[in-house]
Amino acid sequence: MFQDFLALIYPRNCVACGNSLFKHEDQVCNYCYANLPKTHFHKLQKNPIEDLFYGRVDLVFATSYYLFHKKGNVQKLLHAIKYKGNKQLATLLGTWFGNYLDGEEKLISADYILPVPLHFKRLKQRGYNQSQEFALGLSEKLNIETNTTLLIRKEFTSTQTKKNKYERWENVEDVFEITNIDELKNKHVILVDDVITTGATIEACCNVLNKIEGIKISVLSIAYANK
Repeated sequence: MFQDFLALIYPRNCVACGNSLFKHEDQVCNYCYANLPKTHFHKLQKNPIEDLFYGRVDLVFATSYYLFHKKGNVQKLLHAIKYKGNKQLATLLGTWFGNYLDGEEKLISADYILPVPLHFKRLKQRGYNQSQEFALGLSEKLNIETNTTLLIRKEFTSTQTKKNKYERWENVEDVFEITNIDELKNKHVILVDDVITTGATIEACCNVLNKIEGIKISVLSIAYANK
């Protein structure tokens, strides 16, 4: 009865469609969960994200959980995570994606999950790094350690949202650095971001990581926006 009373004061609604959630549902209703547009890229021998980075960086594996469509439900999820303080949703999506990828052979050898870092000024503004929260969910299900100190953002940059492809690349060039090169020698790392559009941010991270001897890189994201 107490839970029902709380629901009257603080209604629990689906982040995607806005409808009321049943007691067993968390953040997203069962209908939306089943109908959110998954990419299924990891099942393809050659997928659009791997094509996006072809000739730019060498990757062991790359995929995204969802397809991003403007004004679609995935955009609503990302907006809630990034601008409405819903970091729990980012972690939940990470656990869902981790379950989805469980047993993926190309990820079994991974040593670390590295979320794309925020500059400390941006972190102070937002209160958390959405990519880190997503990574924590992945880490729980894939049993791979998340590390937030080996890859850092040394420069504060403006938002990528309204920039074109070249401006995005220019905006993140030379803004990342490695704090302990020896720790990453001959390691397999999984770079994690919230959404991949042009791939400029991931490429900038990879350019720094690829200077390390024997490094192997995979890439995972919540969503892929094909522009």
